[in-house]
Amino acid sequence: MDFLSGIVQNVLTVFYNVTNSIGFPSYGLAIILMTVMIKVILYPVTAKQISSMKAMSDLQPKMKAIQEKYKNDKERLNVELANLYKTEGINPLAGCLPMIIQMPILIAIFYGIRDFSYVGTPSFLWLQSLAAPDPTYILPIVSALSTYVQSKQTITDVTNPQNKVMLYFMPVFIGYISLTFPAGLVLYWIITNFMQIGQQWLMMQKEAAKAK
Repeated sequence: MDFLSGIVQNVLTVFYNVTNSIGFPSYGLAIILMTVMIKVILYPVTAKQISSMKAMSDLQPKMKAIQEKYKNDKERLNVELANLYKTEGINPLAGCLPMIIQMPILIAIFYGIRDFSYVGTPSFLWLQSLAAPDPTYILPIVSALSTYVQSKQTITDVTNPQNKVMLYFMPVFIGYISLTFPAGLVLYWIITNFMQIGQQWLMMQKEAAKAK
């Protein structure tokens, strides 16, 4: 993991040098540029994950009806759910593989930015230092709100307990831990959410166009 986080830090340094070469040295801008690059590279994997999560979310009403109908017959319940997945052409585990692929990258980015050695005082906008938590709480609030919006795009059935956890608890949890995380890391998370929201919106537009 040290190797991967080292790569992240080297890439961040490269982007900082780019901002420096154009006369606007900024670690904040460097983090934004690096985040955009990473999201673009991972778009095929992200698109597959979003598509799978959306399909499973849309299937929740049918799954719930089957679960209610065969709640006293576990064997029949499993058979009917399997038939439903087959009929709809959905693999319930398809959304897990892209997430597993991305996990080492995300962990490397986490440690890479968290432990990055900034040169001088890495101020950005209202922030005195990207290496310290945001004392104004603006970034933690935005991180929580953007996480909620990103989850809301994918989750359609809020009656499902697991979906409720993802929709309501996760944004609060992300906002809470962002209070103590370095501002640079929270900035990365926010830009990632904005990119994810944009990518999901584009995918939904494409799906809507196909349905017409």
